[in-house]
Amino acid sequence: MSSNRPAAIIVLAAGEGTRMKSATPKVLHELCGRSMVGHVVTAAGELAPERLVVVVGHGREQVTDHLARLDAKVQTAVQHERRGTAHAVRTALHALAAEGGAPTGTVLVTCGDTPLQTSATLGALAERHTTEGNAVTVLTMELPDATGYGRVVREPDGSVAEIVEHKDASTDTLAIREVSSGVFAFDGELLAEALTKVGTDNSQGEEYLPDVLRILRAEGHRVGAELAADPRELVGINNRVQLAQARRLLNDRLVERAMLAGATVVDPASTWIDATVTFEPDALVQPGCQLLGATHVAAFAEVGPGTQLKDCTVGEGALVVHTVADTAVIGTGAKVGPYSYLRPGTLLGTDSKVGGFVEVKNSTLGTGTKVPHLSYVGDATIGEHTNIGASSVVVNYDGEAKHRTTIGSHCRTGADNTFVAPVTVGDGSYTAAGSVITLDVPPGSLGVARGKQRNVAGWVARRRPGSAAAEAAEAALAAAERDQDNA
Repeated sequence: MSSNRPAAIIVLAAGEGTRMKSATPKVLHELCGRSMVGHVVTAAGELAPERLVVVVGHGREQVTDHLARLDAKVQTAVQHERRGTAHAVRTALHALAAEGGAPTGTVLVTCGDTPLQTSATLGALAERHTTEGNAVTVLTMELPDATGYGRVVREPDGSVAEIVEHKDASTDTLAIREVSSGVFAFDGELLAEALTKVGTDNSQGEEYLPDVLRILRAEGHRVGAELAADPRELVGINNRVQLAQARRLLNDRLVERAMLAGATVVDPASTWIDATVTFEPDALVQPGCQLLGATHVAAFAEVGPGTQLKDCTVGEGALVVHTVADTAVIGTGAKVGPYSYLRPGTLLGTDSKVGGFVEVKNSTLGTGTKVPHLSYVGDATIGEHTNIGASSVVVNYDGEAKHRTTIGSHCRTGADNTFVAPVTVGDGSYTAAGSVITLDVPPGSLGVARGKQRNVAGWVARRRPGSAAAEAAEAALAAAERDQDNA
């Protein structure tokens, strides 16, 4: 695409989107891990344009801040009054001229509410525009129901005569199924000149960008068209129903891409993948998974069923079942779940294990270390080949600050232990079941921290007379007495 590199790409994203019925600007609504405008900017950026500008209007502070976080190189132009698409493009050209001169090559104009568009389709439009030497080339699509779209009116020789907005179209024109996608390629200099001649003689009193085609054609310039292979990627989003439909289409595309690259997705219909998720060949995704953000699943790893991972790395051969994890690193061969919760800062070493109903946060587990059952590990460093007993809790918060616990390698901690941080358990140490560890345990030692048991005979009969417990105790004592008499 280097020979067809656009001089500029303009993204129109100033609309309010009232049909979304939302306080959030329409183009900031998300699908598959990116905002609408984020998807468009990403696709446009893959063409490596010399300059990329987004026209903002409604909610411009939010949109501008979002774009700055997305890509600092993206320029914005503010359309203070929404007076139509031609006015928006003129606003963008003025901003470009002010920041580095008006673009003189190919200028692509696309829409910020069409998040399914691909760089391949934009590239095909730019290539046709350059190859045919057009003044303007419109990206078109054929729809079974073209309601709301500008109709593409062609001459007998197939060239584009004009684009008529739906609300300005006659009955015969409304019967046309080929429509404008709202995406165009222009000669930059001719575009700037033609925009000065666009009027507002239409039902809305707005400046329509398709009028540029009529102006350039009347001046003898060539107007061409590129018919998109898949019209679904160019359908705009105006309400939440369409947003959900687009999300499903995009997710299907992402799942298909993953499978064609070698991943196994057992049930694509119940698997949701963000655009930024990556897989290695032979990764396996079971039904009911959500893989979000920058999650990466390595070869021969198995994720799911019923698992949500956000910004996680899953190592080769790891198994993650019925788990929720956020910003965690799961090492090679590690096993997680079922019903585990890995919070940010979790690092699980090779062949480690986090079992059922275990929560881990901001902690490192060494190679082969296991936390098998019903435990909380927070702000801790655990060495290699250590086993943490069931129902153990790391007490990391004193009400004002977090403190760290260190448990060494080859340790065996008893069930129902509480580690009150800051505390260190040395390598090769044991701790007794039911202990509350408040002091450091030296290497190779047994830490015992529990009160001596005493039994108060007859307590139930005295304190709970007539209760089921008292009756059961009385029967058991009687049976024991009979057994002793018969011995």
